[in-house]
Amino acid sequence: MYAAAAAGFRAVEAAWPYEEELQELQRAREATGLELVLINTPPGNLGAGELGLGAAPGRQEEFRRGLEQALDYALGLGCKRIHLMAGRVPLGSEREEVAPEMERVFIHNLQYAADLLSEKGLTGLIEPINTRITDPRYFLDSPHHAAAILKRVGKPNLKLQMDVFHWQIMDGNLTQNMLKYMSLIDHVQVAQVPDRHEPDSCGEINFLHVWDVLEQNYSGYIGLEYRPRGSTEEGLGWIRNYWSRTDSGGTDSGGTDSGGTDSGGTDSGGTDSGGTDSGGTDSGGTDSGGTDSGGTDSGGN
Repeated sequence: MYAAAAAGFRAVEAAWPYEEELQELQRAREATGLELVLINTPPGNLGAGELGLGAAPGRQEEFRRGLEQALDYALGLGCKRIHLMAGRVPLGSEREEVAPEMERVFIHNLQYAADLLSEKGLTGLIEPINTRITDPRYFLDSPHHAAAILKRVGKPNLKLQMDVFHWQIMDGNLTQNMLKYMSLIDHVQVAQVPDRHEPDSCGEINFLHVWDVLEQNYSGYIGLEYRPRGSTEEGLGWIRNYWSRTDSGGTDSGGTDSGGTDSGGTDSGGTDSGGTDSGGTDSGGTDSGGTDSGGTDSGGN
């Protein structure tokens, strides 16, 4: 948090803050004045290859205990969003064989989580993670699948977390998909494809166009879930250039969300855990909320 505040960000996201005492995080938040905008539910047993329990058959009680822990941290830190991580297809199982049961479990857990979060005025998010490069076993892997599940759950406080990196890899067609699902999107994360570096790095995505679409249609935070090509500080130059462009054009760039830690925090290790980049900086620049700095995708989803 201190580094994010020093870099000029106003908000952060943190993947799994649970190794730190809540009181210590509260002191850091008060000292920096940062807003914490997103955390993830606990991943389960990382050593055993788990990355969330939301869709894990037979693990419903563990999911609920993890949700309670996430809720305690969110309330204690003034965080309004919790990423409800779906998790991976179990080792030794074929996706096609277990997908129907995993979807049933996920929907049941999401309904339970939505009711619990609604009592506290919080929003739950689900994030599709690409299975082509980042995490071949992650259960929720496309925006279409995520939107269909949200429709079946039918809870107004459950929304979609969009990581542009994953959406481009799985489906492309970014403009139309963003516009199609914009009413469901409550948090955005960005990184260039295919190397997951800064948005101004060489890659497939025209981020000048992405920023325009977001500025016109979205008013929330943007988390920077990327791995910097050099140092974190050097990698923030593109944000200052963006602010100069938007300021001269009269757009409220929104501030900066310093945030983030990767939600699943394994981008650095190759898995996008869910969406909040453990290092991710929310770059954002949309009028909506600005940029979540997070730093860099140290472990990002």
